[in-house]
Amino acid sequence: MRLFVEKGVAETTVRDLAKGAGIAEGTLYRHYASMNDLVWDLFSTHYRAFARRLDVAQSGQAGFGGKLAAIIAEFCRFFDAEPVLFRFLMLVQHQALPRVANDADNPVELVHGVIALAMERGEIPRRPVGLAAAMVLGLVLQPAFGLAYGRLSLPFSQYAEDITAACLAALGSNAHV
Repeated sequence: MRLFVEKGVAETTVRDLAKGAGIAEGTLYRHYASMNDLVWDLFSTHYRAFARRLDVAQSGQAGFGGKLAAIIAEFCRFFDAEPVLFRFLMLVQHQALPRVANDADNPVELVHGVIALAMERGEIPRRPVGLAAAMVLGLVLQPAFGLAYGRLSLPFSQYAEDITAACLAALGSNAHV
């Protein structure tokens, strides 16, 4: 993953990967028919695992503010603990997301579901749920890009409360962090 993040997916060759892993090029082809299959496997495995982490983080919270704060804190913890993996997921998402199922193992669907429930409960004003989820994800991911490109200082976790407050305000919530 480090090579994909450093060089870019399209620019990383099988030779680069084999050299980095200390294996023969043919070994990769025994496991994956193509580079795209390898990238998809890495992305989908880790993307689903990340959704499960987010679900565990928010499941113990009662209200929308607590659930959202837990989700955002987990995004930040994940970035801080696994920066290469987080950047890989950000880098590959536009290529891979069209293949991702809209189910419980999808971080976007998890955020979508938490927001939809908050709307049903009257915790936030109604609006298109997809728009609300996109607003939240934008407010979380843009600072992550800022960190990845040196525009913000690490750790990401130091921004969790500010990001949560911005998300709650954007969604019209009266909850406080």
